[in-house]
Amino acid sequence: MGSRFKWFLLILTLIVCSILFRLYKMDTYQFIKSGTLEIAQVKTKAASSFSERIVEPGIIFVETTDKVEPSPLAVCSVESAARLNPEKKVYYFMKGLSGKLSQYPHPNYTGIPLLSAISNVVLVPMNVTELFENTPLDKWYQKVNPELEKYWIHVLADGCRIALVWKYGGIYLDTDIISIKPLPIANFTTLEHDTSLGNAAFGFHIKHHQFVLECMKDFVANYIGHIWGHQGPKLITRVLRRWCKFNDTDKLAVEECNGITVCNQRRFAPIPYPSWTRYFDSWKKEDIESFFSGTYGAHVWNYMNSGMTKKVIAGSGSLIEHFFQMYCPTTYRSFIQFPKNPESIRT
Repeated sequence: MGSRFKWFLLILTLIVCSILFRLYKMDTYQFIKSGTLEIAQVKTKAASSFSERIVEPGIIFVETTDKVEPSPLAVCSVESAARLNPEKKVYYFMKGLSGKLSQYPHPNYTGIPLLSAISNVVLVPMNVTELFENTPLDKWYQKVNPELEKYWIHVLADGCRIALVWKYGGIYLDTDIISIKPLPIANFTTLEHDTSLGNAAFGFHIKHHQFVLECMKDFVANYIGHIWGHQGPKLITRVLRRWCKFNDTDKLAVEECNGITVCNQRRFAPIPYPSWTRYFDSWKKEDIESFFSGTYGAHVWNYMNSGMTKKVIAGSGSLIEHFFQMYCPTTYRSFIQFPKNPESIRT
């Protein structure tokens, strides 16, 4: 009887251990899947090329500083794009990211763990030298002296976005654009005014599109880094005027031109930048639905907020709080409702 009981205990122990091991494997798999999401794809040898890491055209965001804790607005922008476009990859290229998620643990970091848990978000360490290889921007980057540049971070961001869309295709969005509708991957640029385009949102459905190549050529040939916007919105405007054979005074408010859609302001900039504080006003729900009915993404114009410290405040009833609640609820909970450091929360 004692022998049978021992055998029973042994078999029971083995069964329990087997179950616990399976649960451990499942939990570990889920942790790897959510905690290092897609970053495993980019933990390759330094010699590996960017093209091996990008599996298909998607939605592109870029951080050209070395910071690795994205702002609440940047996290919201990425989350909202991922939620509204679940069938698309959302790539967040970060210059300061090492590729080892263990270096950015929660609760010391909030943004990276949050974004890495979203199934279609791909966090990509960005090597700028590698990115510019075999493009017209390569020689410019080797010669330019960042310390002498007035707007270096902005100019670098202007160059990175066109190089990324050239190499991989897809849609580029600034990290202060909150997506509120699914985005079609098509050839498009966006109006900021009747006579000028912006470069906060644009897309091309294939890589190596000739228009984007012309943008890189113009970036180098007509480089004037000390003039704000010359390498960004003004560049896109110059190239489109040549592409469509418009003169310098023609209005650009056309629906389509030589294979490129020109989106009107309501698609991505329904509130123009001089009125950016409207995002922090209270709005009625019916007014929001009506005003943004034709909008893909709301450009919040965060650079206008750099000296005014406008905040997303829980319970304020502001338009931007509404967008956080609706389109990036995880960001809202982590950064706005229950922030680890309430004093630091700005857009």
